[in-house]
Amino acid sequence: MRKTILLTGGAGYIGSHTYVALCEAGYDVVILDNFSNARDDVPDRLELITGRPVTFFKGDLLDPAVLDAVFTEHRIDAVVHFAAKKAVGESTQIPLDYIEVNCSGLVALLKRMRAAGCFRLVFSSSATVYGEPRITPIPEELEREYKSPYAYTKLMGEQILEQVGAADPRWSFGVLRYFNPVGAHSSGLIGEDPNGIPNNLMPYIAKVATGELPALNVFGNDYDTPDGTGLRDYIHVEDLARAHVLSLSALLEERGHVVNVGTGQAYSVLDMLRAYEKACGKTLPHVFAPRRPGDVPILLARVDRAAEVLGFRAEHGLEAMCASSWAWVSRMRNSAAA
Repeated sequence: MRKTILLTGGAGYIGSHTYVALCEAGYDVVILDNFSNARDDVPDRLELITGRPVTFFKGDLLDPAVLDAVFTEHRIDAVVHFAAKKAVGESTQIPLDYIEVNCSGLVALLKRMRAAGCFRLVFSSSATVYGEPRITPIPEELEREYKSPYAYTKLMGEQILEQVGAADPRWSFGVLRYFNPVGAHSSGLIGEDPNGIPNNLMPYIAKVATGELPALNVFGNDYDTPDGTGLRDYIHVEDLARAHVLSLSALLEERGHVVNVGTGQAYSVLDMLRAYEKACGKTLPHVFAPRRPGDVPILLARVDRAAEVLGFRAEHGLEAMCASSWAWVSRMRNSAAA
């Protein structure tokens, strides 16, 4: 019998790609999203990619009536929980909003899952739970800390799951600590589409490539790295989506886990810029700016545990990440101009 999976925040960037991967893996999928950071036409795009109607609820995790509707109308076997606010900078301005959405939303979801007899959840966590790591590549055993309200909510989310799981053995959790998801679906129909000025590097470069922003600000060129700019572990969003499918499969076999999801390969800001220039076929302007407070020289995942526990290894390199992003933003821009 086919399993039915609920994706909270399933119309967002990572959620929409995971929706496609889950459909391809043979699951039935239900999306719950308030569309605060997702395009309204995402369900239509997902239908074009998968060739099947998309079941979705437009609503908020903090609305009990919406959660009741989802779990009443569908027998949910497991949940993949993406729904959260995610901008580090914004979180320093409105920490209460982040705590409410990210932490209270998780609690509300867990309570409704328990009432429905659903005890499997994949949790969207983050490498920010490592704070300023003293070891690289970063192992999952490294002590956790936080440097922003956003990171605090992800750490609190992990701790909530630990407490719930310790009290009730029926629960099984998969905690995926993402590094830096980038790129877009091979169809060019879905990808990262942030509101306003992007917080992350690749979508910012993409807007420079389309002419929406004048130049890339490179924050810091005096780090102790090969070219002086920060090194980060970027992972293609389609690889990340596949990691969620593998995580879910492990949970359905009662195998809870906490794993990093990255490539184990670090690229600098200038590496990313050059790769994107190759993808879009033009030189992109950039300017150097002072380091940002809290930025660290290197963020790189140790990825052995994901391989051992889930059988996961990333398959896409930086060139494919940039090419897929450019295909997505080019298509979006051409559609808007039509």
